[in-house]
Amino acid sequence: MKILNVYRSEPDETVQKLVEIVTRDREADTFDLYAGNPDYDALVDKIFAADQTICWW
Repeated sequence: MKILNVYRSEPDETVQKLVEIVTRDREADTFDLYAGNPDYDALVDKIFAADQTICWW
């Protein structure tokens, strides 16, 4: 199962720990919405390539 983690803001220590737990023994990818100008076309491609998408505030 491939999981996509989308970060709306820079992840703090708590979020990083939760992501580590959720993605344990799974393939994972990330996308940062908070950094510069996000490539939304790439985000859509990543969403469709993933089995599960999680958005972190």
